[in-house]
Amino acid sequence: MSDEPRVCMDVGPLMETGQELAVPKKWANGKRLRVHFLGGEPLVQEKVKHYAALWEPYANIHFDFVNDPAAEIRVGFVMDGTSWSALGTDSLETNFFPPGTATMNYGWLTPESEEQEFSRVIVHEFGHALGCIHEHQNPANNIPWNREAVYRYYADRGWNKARVDQNLFRKYEMDQSQYTEFDQKSIMLYPIPKELTDGKMEVGWNRQLSETDKRFIAEQYPKV
Repeated sequence: MSDEPRVCMDVGPLMETGQELAVPKKWANGKRLRVHFLGGEPLVQEKVKHYAALWEPYANIHFDFVNDPAAEIRVGFVMDGTSWSALGTDSLETNFFPPGTATMNYGWLTPESEEQEFSRVIVHEFGHALGCIHEHQNPANNIPWNREAVYRYYADRGWNKARVDQNLFRKYEMDQSQYTEFDQKSIMLYPIPKELTDGKMEVGWNRQLSETDKRFIAEQYPKV
């Protein structure tokens, strides 16, 4: 598996945005991560602050929102229909994320967005910022994908096969990640319509941290 920084892309209203943490991408335990906004509506900024903080009761990590373009996490609001975040410490890789540019983006959130949309998207992306990958890429997942149906489904949402492979089908190696059993309720899991598994499995829209999410992140960033 390559150690290249991975940007996790989530398509907006057309797609929902267990647990696994990429070992090399983990921050030092107890770190205070600075977060800087690159524009954005004040109300949306406040929602980001609120929902990012939902990780803090369980992880020994704190998000400090600062006016500093050198912050570890830099949040953009380019309204391009995509939401994404650098994976953990990848945000420090200046070849991929030059100084002053975004390491996270919210491409469809507006002051008119529903509360549950703020919750599912922001908590998900800050999970990536802590080093968590998509749950459907957990080595322990046993999702019975119909690959051709998945390719067709995401092609309608603007994704080519390479992007589907990168964000859905590529599993992490067991020796390159820390993970739990597959968690269908994880905030890090995309929804899985039954049409994509020939009716063998279906997962709805996860909008909040699952109990396994909470336990897992507490193990990775234990409080003293």
